[in-house]
Amino acid sequence: MTGSVKTMELPMVLLRLADWFLYQFLANSCYRAAMKVKNPCSIRSSSSSPNQIYPLYPSLTKCNNLYGRKSQTLVCDIHGCLLRSKSFFPYFMLVAFEGGSIFRALFLLLSCPFLWVLDYELKMRVMIFITFCGLRSKDMDSVSRAVLPKFYLENLNLHAYEALDSAGSKVVITSVPRVMVEGFLKEYLSVDSVIGTELHTVGHFFTGLLSTSGLLVKHRALKEFFGEKRPDIGIGSSNLHDHLLISLCKEAYVVTKEDTKSNSSSSAMPREKYPKPLVFHDGRLAFLPTPFATLSMFMWLPVGIVLAIFRLFVGICLPYKLAIFLGTSSGVNIRVKGSAPTRSQNDKGVLYVCTHRTLLDPVFLSTSLAKPLTAVTYSLSKMSEIIAPIKTVRLTRDRKQDGETMQRLLSEGDLVVCPEGTTCREPYLLRFSSLFAELADEIVPVAMNTNVSMFYGTTASGLKCLDPIFFLMNPRPSYSVHILGKVPKELTCAGGKSSHDVANYIQRQLAYALGFECTSLTRRDKYLMLAGNEGVVQENRKKP
Repeated sequence: MTGSVKTMELPMVLLRLADWFLYQFLANSCYRAAMKVKNPCSIRSSSSSPNQIYPLYPSLTKCNNLYGRKSQTLVCDIHGCLLRSKSFFPYFMLVAFEGGSIFRALFLLLSCPFLWVLDYELKMRVMIFITFCGLRSKDMDSVSRAVLPKFYLENLNLHAYEALDSAGSKVVITSVPRVMVEGFLKEYLSVDSVIGTELHTVGHFFTGLLSTSGLLVKHRALKEFFGEKRPDIGIGSSNLHDHLLISLCKEAYVVTKEDTKSNSSSSAMPREKYPKPLVFHDGRLAFLPTPFATLSMFMWLPVGIVLAIFRLFVGICLPYKLAIFLGTSSGVNIRVKGSAPTRSQNDKGVLYVCTHRTLLDPVFLSTSLAKPLTAVTYSLSKMSEIIAPIKTVRLTRDRKQDGETMQRLLSEGDLVVCPEGTTCREPYLLRFSSLFAELADEIVPVAMNTNVSMFYGTTASGLKCLDPIFFLMNPRPSYSVHILGKVPKELTCAGGKSSHDVANYIQRQLAYALGFECTSLTRRDKYLMLAGNEGVVQENRKKP
């Protein structure tokens, strides 16, 4: 029985080798010959890669007749077409780091030398296995919803998006795992159907293997999806496999290499043209993790940890002037505009109303003013409370009780409040709670902003106790503190204004000072989007 099985396997192996040979050599040669007959002007360079040929179809940027086709169907890929970068490694790295762990990300980085010598299919299979083996589907859902959209939007090709948006029916066919791109394509680009490589799962975990259908072949997937019907428009890159895909469409266009250059300003998508505003996103990485950038991060990591501990020690233990000197010497950039207001004429302290960028907002304000302040918080971790160099007091979200607490604190000294209730990384201000406006007549708005190059110092789904550490691990983190003048008394509740009017007025003043945009979004909206909950910690809830 064993001998007969081996006898049957040998012909199958020979047939697969023959099929591979025919596809790699004969089919590709025939295809190129046919394309040259169809378009005698096409030229192939001897120095180009085996799968890279000069465009046999017109460039997308030169085609103005794509627009206004709401009755037609458009087919394209996301990598090399909708995205300016053709490399999909950074997006696998984002899944490995943000959804998996730092060790998974390191393993993926170490595989780079081997990936460079593999062909396309083997490279994709290896990256999928390293990235997804043992990964929870819940973590992948979180990354696809809260992390990847930011990087996809920043790398979006303006011309390709405008062409996609002009079509009535949109279909994206890609060999990248469907779970990595479907959420973004449907949520932000309104794509109707996403056809990608399917992954094998066991329960709620990925195995790192492909489903029985294997790695998706784009032109075959198009035939299976549309049958005998041909899509109206096809857009692809100059890659041979994309040419096979778009050759099955009635009209075909290519995104050339010049169009997809990451530094091409004409193809970059400006923020004001985003199909949907990017207000919230999560994750620790503040940069696109290309192989070189990721290697730089891992080389910096030991230095960054030591530097963060040093900066933390300086901020907690040393006097204000010495802390500022040593902090700026270590690379922290603090820009202060404005000055501390005069002392209130009544017995109450001054109420500082700040925009909320990180948990360190009150600390940097206190250091900039060189005076102790008290900060009220909602869900500060125990660790952050312990290491905080200023006094922090928790609020309960009970309006009456919180109002009484803040009144008492104001009678003791100056108070800092962040009425947004949660942090926001992008140039937007969330809706201000109006409670603070009912408590004080001496209100000083403070426009605060931060800038980081490697790690974000905020999180919605990660460990909040590490937020200050991650912020201080950046090579040159910066904080901008702009102290505005006191709000005129006639524009406060004491002058007859409602608390909502005062809150909205201060929100607009701070937005104008920062060049930000006001929104009506709240803490609840942020956490529902990024973490799938309302952002309220149930302290008395027993763990199952």
